[in-house]
Amino acid sequence: MKSDKDQLQLDLLKTEWQLLIASVSTLHLSIVKCQSIGIKESFTFEELESFDSLTSKFNRTSDIFTQKVLRTVWLLVHEPYVPFIDMINKCEKMLILRSADQIIEIRDLRNQIAHEYIPEAIRDLIPEVIALTSQLFDNIEDCRRFLESRNWIQKNKTYS
Repeated sequence: MKSDKDQLQLDLLKTEWQLLIASVSTLHLSIVKCQSIGIKESFTFEELESFDSLTSKFNRTSDIFTQKVLRTVWLLVHEPYVPFIDMINKCEKMLILRSADQIIEIRDLRNQIAHEYIPEAIRDLIPEVIALTSQLFDNIEDCRRFLESRNWIQKNKTYS
């Protein structure tokens, strides 16, 4: 039987998961759009806005996943509070994540984007954002499988 606290955390997880799914969907659309733009010498203002939107969506999706969903899952598996790096390493061992190293790389890129103020530098990060988005999606997919195996979310594909 679930405690009231567990039920509240489970309800929170379901809400956070829906936010993540919506964020994954818009990130996926931005990836497709930016891949069609490609890498070239110069970009139009609209193309640069698309890159900016992509990096914002990458950051939002990674934040929702790592700071909301994973932290709530951590509480639901009744693990004590630990630093982020310890949490994701244990999540990998528990098969909640595919790769703690990938999550660290994603988080490092997220921090780099968040503190980058030169538009040209953001543009130069786009190939890495696209590559790491695939890894982010893979880790989210593994988390989905874990959550479904616990019946914490309904069986459903994460994204198209």
